[in-house]
Amino acid sequence: MALARKNHLFAGSDGGGRRWAMIASLITSARLNGVEPYAYLRDVLQRMVAGHPATSLDQLLPWNWTPTATA
Repeated sequence: MALARKNHLFAGSDGGGRRWAMIASLITSARLNGVEPYAYLRDVLQRMVAGHPATSLDQLLPWNWTPTATA
């Protein structure tokens, strides 16, 4: 992340910077909870697209997340 600090100064806009901060926070939280970030983000995004209920988004946080079984 140290190398990225200067690169992310050029996020394009304030909104882009906030979005980058959210993604970086999710990636770091996943790592701190022993979760592989790519697998986590891929699974969470697939669940959201498939219609995961908005009332239970807390289940998708890195410390509550359990990967879906792939058949």
